[in-house]
Order: sequence, then structure tokens, then C-alpha cells
Amino acid sequence: MKRVLIISPYFAPSNAADMHRIRVSLPYFKEFGWDAEIVTVKEIHSDMVKDSLLKETIPEDIKIHEVNAFSKKFTSKIGLGSIALRSLWFYKKYVDQLLSKEKFDLIYFSTTQFPVCILGAHWKKKFHIPYVIDMQDPWHSDYYKNRPKSERPKKYWFSYRLNKTLEPIAMKSVDGIISVSENYIETLKNRYQKIKNIPTSTITFGYFEKDFEVAQKKEIKSFIPKVENIISIAYVGVVGKIMEKSLSLLFSALEQIKINNPQLLSNFYFYFIGTSYAPKGTGQPTVKPIAEAFNVTAFVSEQTDRISYFEALKTILSANALIMPGSSEKSYTASKLYPYVLAKKPLLSIFSKHSSTYHIIKNANCGTLIDIDETLENSTNVITHFLNGLLDQSIKSTTDWNYFENFSAKQLTMKQCEVFNEVIHSKKYN
Repeated sequence: MKRVLIISPYFAPSNAADMHRIRVSLPYFKEFGWDAEIVTVKEIHSDMVKDSLLKETIPEDIKIHEVNAFSKKFTSKIGLGSIALRSLWFYKKYVDQLLSKEKFDLIYFSTTQFPVCILGAHWKKKFHIPYVIDMQDPWHSDYYKNRPKSERPKKYWFSYRLNKTLEPIAMKSVDGIISVSENYIETLKNRYQKIKNIPTSTITFGYFEKDFEVAQKKEIKSFIPKVENIISIAYVGVVGKIMEKSLSLLFSALEQIKINNPQLLSNFYFYFIGTSYAPKGTGQPTVKPIAEAFNVTAFVSEQTDRISYFEALKTILSANALIMPGSSEKSYTASKLYPYVLAKKPLLSIFSKHSSTYHIIKNANCGTLIDIDETLENSTNVITHFLNGLLDQSIKSTTDWNYFENFSAKQLTMKQCEVFNEVIHSKKYN
């Protein structure tokens, strides 16, 4: 059995989006010839929403190592809140000691806390162990470079320069790249000649049916109130500037329906929940301002506070229908697609036709789909038809489950292991 050491600063019970790839893969690694161990940061240093039920989905035989981190209480005073930067020294020290005592065949970085990835080059040089990086998001990106300062994330000046400096260190020695988007891999290949000569694979996130078993068996709170004669349509997840275009298309269409068919719209209410990463009570609304611009706030509510993972599942199971606004970025992928489809609720999605998510929805026939560049007139017609279908209950699930099986956690774990095997079987490591 080959051994892989997985670096994931956030891990259960922290409900961080970037740890779910590993969490749902853990039950299947051994089946494909790999014994996995995790190195994560102690949960006391994570300010993510915690969900103890996440631990119930982790196989009992998985060994989890924990490292320390500098307290955010002190590092935030000098502008360093990132868990990657706070834990970097502790990761180096702990894993150095671990690799001195035990043999691993591969190191796998599966995280969006990218600064820790520079340690791959150090461990490769010192212990001759290859490493693979999972690009769940872009690391160094020019996306915000030419945008107004008001649209840029906080500390953009610092993070842009830090990422530009650190990414080449990790990519210079990396042995394999896994990514949720082919565009991310192409960007790296254009930026670094070496990437063209190593194993790469585009592997989306996968669905994990056990999560729904847990959500349905446990007493978990739903954030959808039951209102008589109102059909609830829900979205649970962060909303940022990158979703402004799809939300504007949605709300402008609702405005047209409000004008032309107010009676129809009065039957519905849209819930946007957990829309900000900010600490509880400090998030700034990103949905309501757009709803206000199109005069549809009477049909829309927004809760910025994040909720736990299983509360999110319970909430989408409690809604009558679901909405997924997508990003204006062509390379954007939506991991939340899979639980939304497994919920077996009517689904309305707005994505760029260049997005992998758009094509998965289209090929799996798992919902009503609108191109983010569609005209207002056509979008209004599609949304009107969707709402009428909810009202007369004519919308039924038509998902092609045989096609959708390609995106199960088991199938996508197998693909990850294929990359691992290709890396360690290269001449360099024979």
C-alpha cells in the first residue's frame, strides 16, 4: 500500500469549502491503493464555522496529525490573519520530524491556503518526496488588477504581491497538478514551462451521498421558515462581486415579472443564506443591494452569517426549489452543484456557458439553465416558465443519474489516485 501525506490546514469540524475534496475522498483512497494521513491545523486556530457532524463522515482508521499556528489575536495586529501564514513555520517543523521517522510516497496539497504549498519544494529537496498540488482556485491571479479599488478584496495590495512571489516557488518543483478547472491548468502551463511536462488532470468536486444520510437522520436546524402559501427558493453559500452579473440578470427578470405579472411573483420568496465569509454579525450584504436596485426586495431576504455544513444541507432539503447564481469568470466551478442536485429539488441556475458547471448541468439535465450572457427578454421568459412550473407542480426531476455517477466522490478519488500513480511511476522516482 502506497502512502500519501495530505496537507489541509482546514479540516473537519471546520466547515471550509476547500477541505471537502479530501473529506469525501478519504473513504476510497485505500480501495485505489493509497493509505492517506492528514496534517491539519488545530481547530482552535480556525475561525471557520464548526460542524461536529462532519467528523462522523471521516473513517475511523484515518490518522490525523495536528499542527499549531500563531494566534490570530496577535498576528492580526500586523495584518496577518491567514491560517496558511500563521501555521507555515509549525507545518515545516512538524512534517520535517514526521518525514524523518516515516516513509511516504507522495505529499498532496489540497487547500486554497496556498502559501503552505511552498513547503513542497523544501520537503522534496530534503526527503526526495514528490508532491502534487490541487488547484481549487487560482493562486496568483490578475482578475482584480485592473478593477476599481472598491471592488478589490481587503489587503489586495499585499496578497497580490505575496501570491506573485510564492506561486513560482511551489510551481518550480511541483510533480503533478490537479485542478477543478482546465483553465487554471492552462494558465499555469502558459506561466511555467515545467508544468507542460508533468502529470495534470482536471477533476471537479464530487458528491457524497453519506452526507445526505446524516442530514436526514439528525435533528438539524433549517433556515427556511414555513410561510403559508409561499413557495421558497433558496441559495446557501457565499456571494461575491463575481456573482453580481448573474444576480443582476435574475433580479432584473423578477422586476419584469413584477411589472407584467405581479400575481405570479407574489407566490414566491427567495432566501440567500450564509453569503459572507466575515465573522458573525459583521458581514456586508451583497445580495440585497442588487435586489434594491431592481425593486424586488419584497421577495428577497439575505442572511450574511454563515451556517454549518449540515445546516446548509438541511436548509436546501427544506426549500421548495433552489437557485444557483454563477460567476462571470469562465473558469468558475461550483462545488455546491452536487448537493443541490442530490436534494432532488427544482433547480434554476445561471452560469457562463464556458463554465464546466454549465456543461455538467446541461449534460446531466438536472435543472433549468440560463446563460449568464442571455438577453433579459429570454431570461425573463425562462424564469417565468420556471415559476409557473413550481406553482402548478409540473417541474419534475429529470436528472440523468447514469451520467451524474461520473461525479461521485468514489469516481473522482480514483482519478486523483491515477495522478498520484503517474507521478511516482515517472522515471524520476522509480
